[in-house]
Amino acid sequence: MNEILSIKDVYAAYGDLTVLERINLEVKEGEIVLVLGSNGAGKTTLLRTISGILQPKKGQIYFLGRRIDGLPPYEIVNLGISYVPAEGGIFPKMSVMENLDMGTYVTKARKKKGERLHFVFQLFPILRERKDQLAGTLSGGERRMLSIARALMSLPKLLILDEPSFGLAPKVVSELFKAIEQINNEGTTILLVEQNARQALTVADRAYVLENGNVVLEGNSNEIANNPLVKKAYLGM
Repeated sequence: MNEILSIKDVYAAYGDLTVLERINLEVKEGEIVLVLGSNGAGKTTLLRTISGILQPKKGQIYFLGRRIDGLPPYEIVNLGISYVPAEGGIFPKMSVMENLDMGTYVTKARKKKGERLHFVFQLFPILRERKDQLAGTLSGGERRMLSIARALMSLPKLLILDEPSFGLAPKVVSELFKAIEQINNEGTTILLVEQNARQALTVADRAYVLENGNVVLEGNSNEIANNPLVKKAYLGM
C-alpha cells in the first residue's frame, strides 16, 4: 500500500507550551488508523496540525508525497484532506442541504455533487429526511452525521475524524462505526481519534498511543488491543 500521510519529527506548541514532541506517524492508502490517548495527550493538536489550523514548530508533514506543513487549511482541503472536529463542523442556522452544499466548494467536488449526495444519503438516510431542516435543530447524533457527510462532499482522499462518538447514545455509536467502515470500504482512508477504544480497535487496521505529546506505542490493532497497558488504561481490563 502507498503511503498517503507521513509525519516526521513534528513538534507543535501553543505559545511557549509544547504539546507535541517529535511525532512520527504514517497512514497508508486504504487504512483506518486510530490514535488513542487520554485527555491532554495531544490528539486534537495533532489533527489540527495536520489540517493546517496549527503550524508545527518543527518537522515535516507529507500528503501523497507533497509537503503540506505551512500550507493554509483551505489549500490542504483542496489537496484532499477533510477534518471533522469533535465539536461543531456544521452551520446551525443553515439547512442540512445548505450545509452539504458548503462541502462542495472544492472545484472537483462541485462536478460530482449529485453522486456525492446519493452516497451520503445512502450512508445516513436520516439526512435525506431532514434535508430542509435547520442543522441546529438536529439531535446530537444527526449533527455528527451531518458534519461527516459535509466533509465527504469535498471528495477527500483522507478523512480525519476527532472523537466522532463523543456524547452519543450506544445505538447511535454503533451506527456511526458501521458508517465509518462503509466510508473506508468505498475507498476513503481514515485517521481516527476516538475515546471509545474498544469499538475503535475493532474497525482500525493500526493504532498509535499518545501520552504527553509523545507516541509511546504503535502496532496493528490486535497488538495494541492485547497490550497490557492499553488493556488497563483504555479497555478497563
